[in-house]
Amino acid sequence: MKKTLFSSVSLGLAVLFTSGCSIKKIAMNQLGDALSGGGTVFSSDEDPELVKDALPFSLKLMESVLAETPEHRGLLLSLASGFTQYGYGFVQLDADEIENDDYEKAQDLRDRATRLYLRAKRYGMRALEVKHPGFEARLVSDREAALKELKESEIPYLYWTGLSWAAAISLSLDDPEKLGNLTIAESILERALELNSDWDFGTLRGFFVTYEMNRIGGTGDPIKKATEHFIEAQRLSGGLMASNYVAYAESVATEKQDKKLFVSLLNQALAIDLDTRPDWRLSNKIYQRRAKWLLTRLDWYFF
Repeated sequence: MKKTLFSSVSLGLAVLFTSGCSIKKIAMNQLGDALSGGGTVFSSDEDPELVKDALPFSLKLMESVLAETPEHRGLLLSLASGFTQYGYGFVQLDADEIENDDYEKAQDLRDRATRLYLRAKRYGMRALEVKHPGFEARLVSDREAALKELKESEIPYLYWTGLSWAAAISLSLDDPEKLGNLTIAESILERALELNSDWDFGTLRGFFVTYEMNRIGGTGDPIKKATEHFIEAQRLSGGLMASNYVAYAESVATEKQDKKLFVSLLNQALAIDLDTRPDWRLSNKIYQRRAKWLLTRLDWYFF
């Protein structure tokens, strides 16, 4: 009896110690699930400066957990989206606002934003490669076939990978190597649009409002295409995303030199009640800040 009990205890301890790595992996995966599922804590916050100060710690914590669970797609996606949003909302927009007063610092901030976007792109690509090994290499060798592998459920991975890559390239137009990848980033986002153009309340449509006006080698009337995307984005979001108004103002209204439309769009962005969609509060607040700044630049945009 004692021997049997001793044997059982010994066996239990042996299993515990030999499975230590597995227990740690399970724990880290659970932590990864919790961290990657906490996006609304930031997106619903009403204080952008608080988020600006807190987000770097959150991103570094996720990177630490990812080091233990390198194929956690939720963490990889959260890092791709987190670094992209931080780079735009708290670095690139700051650069635009200080450019007239301190051009050198603005350039430093844009360089930093570019690095953050490329970091986000690497995480997004890693997330895609977890399920589709060798995906990035196939994008170069046979782009159409590689993109056809991806299904609607993978739109978030396509969106944040393509968006971060395109954002980095947009700040590096004097770099031929980065510029050469623009068609690949474009194809990633077009595949997402093809899979479901209504995704996430028209978020993809909102991106293409700006992109159609800056597409290199595009065909057809870019204003018409951008306007179609804007109308759909408005329909899908109920007119409650400030980013859509700002995008259409900066891209189409300026191209048409329609000052009245520009001012009207930005005022509509500013009129959005932040409490109507709490989960969009932070984004709307950031774009309302952008709208206010743009309204001080009328003489710069319109002759």
